[in-house]
Amino acid sequence: MPFYGTPASENLRKNIKAPLMIQLGELDKRVNDTWPEYEQDLKANNVEYTMYMYKGVNHGFHNDSTARYDEENAELAWQRTIEFFNKKLT
Repeated sequence: MPFYGTPASENLRKNIKAPLMIQLGELDKRVNDTWPEYEQDLKANNVEYTMYMYKGVNHGFHNDSTARYDEENAELAWQRTIEFFNKKLT
């Protein structure tokens, strides 16, 4: 359940077997620049994944101890996280 994180190194991506939900902030250029290559590798390795891009928010939008915190998108991301866990871990 990566929240706006850079992906695993390329040599490790073939080891991903679990379903992923990836949550990215639209304004997070550094992390988002890694997404196309990462997505290509996930597809090539038949990894089940969902990616959500949260509009108008930056890296750290879910961290309520920073000025980048966005309550509305953080709540939506958390709701999606809990639903994903309930579906995949039960």
